[in-house]
Amino acid sequence: MGRFVEALERARDSGRAPIICDIKLRSPAEGGLIGGRDPAAVARAMAEGGAACLSVVTEPEHFGGSLELLRAVVAASDLPVLRKDFVRTAGDVRATRDAGASCLLLIVAMLDQDTLAALHREAHACGLETLVEAHNSEEVRRALELDIDLLGINNRDIQRLEVDGGTPAITLRLLAEAPPGVRVISESAISSPGDVRAAIEAGALGALVGTAVLRADDTAAFVKNLSLALRRTGSG
Repeated sequence: MGRFVEALERARDSGRAPIICDIKLRSPAEGGLIGGRDPAAVARAMAEGGAACLSVVTEPEHFGGSLELLRAVVAASDLPVLRKDFVRTAGDVRATRDAGASCLLLIVAMLDQDTLAALHREAHACGLETLVEAHNSEEVRRALELDIDLLGINNRDIQRLEVDGGTPAITLRLLAEAPPGVRVISESAISSPGDVRAAIEAGALGALVGTAVLRADDTAAFVKNLSLALRRTGSG
C-alpha cells in the first residue's frame, strides 16, 4: 500500500470521510472554475478543510490543465496528489512521477486492455499507485482484471467530457459488482455530505469532489462539511 491509499484509509480510521479534492481550471460543462485564484492557495484551503488527498486535472485542451499546475499543487501541501488526464503512453506515466504525483488515473474507456495493463505495470514500476476508472459494468470487469490500488466509479461519462447529467446512483449500482476488499472511489456529480455518506455507506472507501468544492464560497469550510459527512444525520 502506498502513500495515497494510506492517506484515505487514515482519514477513514479517524472517523472522517475520505475526500479527494479535485483542482481543475475549467470544464466543458461548467466553464471556468478557479477564476482569479491561485491554485496553490486553493490546494492549501482544501488541505486545511480536511481533504485526505488532492487531485489535479492536467489535460490542457478541455480542462485547462498542465504539468506545471500539477507541480504547483504538489508543492503547496503535504497531501498526496492524483494526476488526472487522458494518459496513453509510458512517457505520460514517467512524467507523472517526475512531477511529484503519488497516484495516476487510468481510464478504462480510453484504452484497450493490453495498453491499460501495460500502463498499470509502468505506473507501479515508477512507484505510483493507480486509480482505474470505470463508468459501466463492462469497464468494471476490465478494471478488476488488474491488481489495482483503487477502482474509480465515474458518475459521469468521460467520453462525453462529463457534460452528461451524472448521478451518484451510478456508484451505488456498480458498487455491487466490486468484490469485497476492492477500494472504490465515487467520482463526479457529488455535491453534498449526503452524497458522500450514501456512497461510503454503500461500500465506497471515499469520494472525489471537484466542481462543488471549487464553486463554494468558503473552500475550507465546504471541505470540512464533506469530511464530517459520516458524523451527521439527515439529508445534508
